[in-house]
Amino acid sequence: MTKAGERSVETVEKVNGGAGFIMKEALLTPEQLGEHCKMFSKVILKPNCELGHHEHHDETETYYILSGKGMYDDDGKAVPVEAGDVTFCEDGKGHGMKNTGSEDLEFVALILKK
Repeated sequence: MTKAGERSVETVEKVNGGAGFIMKEALLTPEQLGEHCKMFSKVILKPNCELGHHEHHDETETYYILSGKGMYDDDGKAVPVEAGDVTFCEDGKGHGMKNTGSEDLEFVALILKK
């Protein structure tokens, strides 16, 4: 178990060609993820920052929106998202996310390997 504030937050600029930066907090250690989970992290996008469009191969990715508002790129289709929404990127498809609001956009990202 880890408590809020005990985990480190990594800031990464221009992820997948997106504007600005993302802040990523790994919620589990690599050892805890196991063989089928590639990532389980909380992601924060500041206003006007984005996670650029990218594809997934031999894996899927789900976002659970915790707070804020944004525009989700669902394999080329723009879809507005807000707190409580869940997105799903199928194996072989692509997606991205942009914070279009005035507050932080926070979501949990889960990547599962096939």
